[in-house]
This record gives sequence, structure tokens and C-alpha cells, in this order.
Amino acid sequence: MLLPAATLKAHLEKPLAPLYLLYGDEPLLVIEAGDAIRAAAKIQGFDEREVLVAGPGFRWEQLAQAGGNLSLFGGNKLIDLRIPTGKPGREGGEALVRHAEQLGRGSEGVLTLITLPQLDWQTKKAAWFVTLNKTAVALELNAPPLSRLPAWIAERLSRQHQSATPEALEFIAAHVEGNLLAAHQEIQKLALLHPAGTLSLEQVGAAVLDVARYDVDKLRAALLAGDAPRAARLLEGLRAEDTAPPLILWALAQEARTLAQLRVALDQGENFDAACAGLRIFGARQGPYRAAAERCTTPLLRAALLQAARIDRMIKGLARGDLWDEFLQLVLRLSPRAATKFGKGVAR
Repeated sequence: MLLPAATLKAHLEKPLAPLYLLYGDEPLLVIEAGDAIRAAAKIQGFDEREVLVAGPGFRWEQLAQAGGNLSLFGGNKLIDLRIPTGKPGREGGEALVRHAEQLGRGSEGVLTLITLPQLDWQTKKAAWFVTLNKTAVALELNAPPLSRLPAWIAERLSRQHQSATPEALEFIAAHVEGNLLAAHQEIQKLALLHPAGTLSLEQVGAAVLDVARYDVDKLRAALLAGDAPRAARLLEGLRAEDTAPPLILWALAQEARTLAQLRVALDQGENFDAACAGLRIFGARQGPYRAAAERCTTPLLRAALLQAARIDRMIKGLARGDLWDEFLQLVLRLSPRAATKFGKGVAR
């Protein structure tokens, strides 16, 4: 059963389920959910806790042994199983299925918490994960999208009896982008610096550090979303962090090539899903590419690829010019806001 994260607190006030599964792309949220489950388990009499970390050399029979080794004089036991890689392998997958089936038949005195990292679509289709997802109370804990980040910050501030103006919330969101752990720390710092009440933009600006985590994947996401201001800001952040230009060019050129191939297929009348399958774009990844393909025309993408080739020559010292200005022009070219319907586009 997939449990919405917002309902976890109310859920933990009831008798606990025998199996919990946590996974997602945001470590802070996974850690907090795990802490909440462990605290609730202690309150409900699970006084003994055994931590198992399925790293290199881990013996999966330890999981079965942990479930069977209950103290004659102790209380109930919490098995805290952590799989850092998210890939238990064949032996681990079979052990997890057996453990879930045993808990499903009833295993008095044992509660199991399994923690995983972010999972790809192939892992989510694995038999062991499908079994766990059906048997356990599962929570997928992902970072909120950028548009929801100010609301997430506002909710966190309310926990410490503080609020902030919309401008202040946007300021915090821009300065902690992609780093919820840093956002959490900055919010806690605001509680130490200021009393309960509403925080102004000036107060927030004086306290919050620029702790944004820039990376090329976020730049690619901004391009596909057509968010030119954010893409430009991310590019500037990558420049400030001395990110290697070839890495940035690789990311931009890859998206330009993928979109160009997708756009050509669509211009030739091919079905969108079939075109995506040919480019190995599956599942949730299709949405951003659909939106980007609607905005970008074939001539625009051809020009982007030519510009990427020019940047490549500049990096190799074979052409002159302002490298970062060329990068900015390429980023803006790949993130137009105007949309075109599938079919023949008008050159921009």
C-alpha cells in the first residue's frame, strides 16, 4: 500500500503495520520518515532494534535470523534493514520476498523497516520490489518540484511558529534549490535568529546562505521545461563552481540531439510513443520531452546542434569567442517558451 507522506503522522498514531518500505530521491525526507517510524515503534513496545546494512559481503540469511531470534525476556523487535545501493541482487531479492511473505502470514513481535535510495523504473518492476510494495506500507519520498518548494518551506517554518512573506519564501527557494537538507538547516537557523512571527525579505536575506546545489541534470530539466530564467541561473551556478565545460556541453548537446531526433520523427508523422520508444524514453520521462518537442522546431534544433559544434571547437582551442556567452545563447535557444503543435514547425 502506497501511503501519502502527508498522512504518515496520523498513520503512526494507530497500531503499526508489520512492514514499512521507504524510498525516494530526497535523503532528508527518507531520514525523517524513518525516524518517525522508529519513534512510533518504540512507543508501541518495540524496545529491541537490530540494524542490518546490506552492503558488500552482507549475508542475507541474517535477515531470516533476525526475524527468528526473539529474546525470551525482551520486548518486540524492530528490524531496521538498509539497502544503500537499492539493488539486493538475486539472493537478496529472494530473501526479501520470503521475509515479506512470512510477515504476511503473521509474525508476532517483529516489525521491519526497509530503507532504499531513489529507484529507477527497472528496479521498480523487479519481482522483489513489487512484492514489497504490495505487502508493505510504502512511502515514496521525493523532493517537491521547484514550484512547490516555497510552500514546503512555509510548512517547515510553521512548525517553529514562523512565517515569511511570499518574496522571502521565493528567496529561500532560489538559494537552496536541489538541497533540502541545506534548506532544513537554514530554516532551523532562522528559528535561532528570530522569534516567532512573520519574517521579512530583509531578515531572510541577511540569514540565508547561497547553498544551492547546481548540477547538469537540473540544467537539462530546466531546458526541457522551457524555463529559460532558471536554466540561465543554473548555468551561472555551474560556472561559479568551475564545472568542466566539456561536461556542460555533453549535457546540452545530448538533449539537443535527442530532441532533434524526436522532432524529425514527429515531423514525419510518427506516433509520439513510438518515437519515444525508439529513443529509449519511457514512463514519466516522456512528459518533459513531449512539452519540449512541442516548443522546438527542427530548424531551431539544427541551429542548436551547429552552435554546440562551435562550442566544442572553442573548448578545444580551434575557435575564438566568449565560451560562457555561447553557452548562454545555446541554453536560451533550447528553452523557448512559445509552443508549436506536432507536425511541421516554423523556424525561429
